[in-house]
Amino acid sequence: DQPRELRRGLLPRPHYDPESFGRLSERIARFLGTARFLVYMTVFVTVWIGWNTLAPPFLRWDPYPFIFLTLMLSLQASYAAPLILLAQNRQDDRDRVQYEQDRARGDRSIADTEYLTREIAGLRQAISEVATRDFLRSELQQMIKELDGERKEPSGSPYS
Repeated sequence: DQPRELRRGLLPRPHYDPESFGRLSERIARFLGTARFLVYMTVFVTVWIGWNTLAPPFLRWDPYPFIFLTLMLSLQASYAAPLILLAQNRQDDRDRVQYEQDRARGDRSIADTEYLTREIAGLRQAISEVATRDFLRSELQQMIKELDGERKEPSGSPYS
C-alpha cells in the first residue's frame, strides 16, 4: 500500500507521445493491410531473389538460401504484429466508446418515447372529456327542438 519509489536507471527513459505513436501504428497497420503493400512486397522479394540468383556471383549479396532476406522478413513481421495489435486495441477502445454513446443515446430515446407516450395518453384522456363539435351541435339542436316545443305548447295547449 505504499507507492514504489522510482528507480533511476543508468539511461534516461525515452519519452514518447502515446497518442502520436498510436496514430502512427494505425497508419502502418492500415498500409500493411492493403493490396499495394502486397504488390510492393512481392516486387521487392522477386527482385531480391532474381538479383541474387541471376546476377554475376561477385554482385550477389545474399546467395541461395537467402538468409538475409529471411532475416529481413522476420524482422518486418516482428514489428508488424505488435503494431497491428496496438492499432486493433485503439480501435477496440473507440468501438467501446461508440457503443457506450449509442447505448446512452438509445436510453435517451426510450425515455423520450415513454414521455411522449404518457403525454399522448394524457391528451387523449383530456380530449375525451372535452365536448366535440358534433356533440355540441347535437345538444344545441336538441335544445332548439325543446324550446320550439315549449313555444308551441302554450298557444295550442288544452290547458290554457
